Amino acid sequence: MRLACAVVGALVVLAMAGVALTLRTSSTGVVAFGPVDQFAIAGLGVVLAWGVVWLGRSRVDADAAGVRVRNLAVTRELPWQAVRAVRFDAKSPWASLLLENGDEMSVLAVQAIDRDYAVRAVEELRRLHRAARANDPKPPPLLYDT
Repeated sequence: MRLACAVVGALVVLAMAGVALTLRTSSTGVVAFGPVDQFAIAGLGVVLAWGVVWLGRSRVDADAAGVRVRNLAVTRELPWQAVRAVRFDAKSPWASLLLENGDEMSVLAVQAIDRDYAVRAVEELRRLHRAARANDPKPPPLLYDT
């Protein structure tokens, strides 16, 4: 995903730079384009490319202590005891963490479009989760579990 965003960002910069360079100082009969317009178009290309690259900044880091998830604007660090399960359903566009409090947190860094990489990432997250939760005390049985 990061690579795709970087490539698209570079293409946006190149396209807008091309438009800026070919926008000569001339008059179309209504508007006269000048160097300020060329600079503005090139600047707009840089801003758009930055936005596209920013979409690819999602990240997930996990170790025996917990998991750190950086999505578009928010970074959260959770201990494994706060995570009930690591989910990656067949039709889901990305993985998610089912939390003990009933919430679900998206993990945008693990996208279905990444195929084998995503599967390996989810398997590793599940392995770390199982290892961390292996020594947790077992909850008492509920009345309907007997």
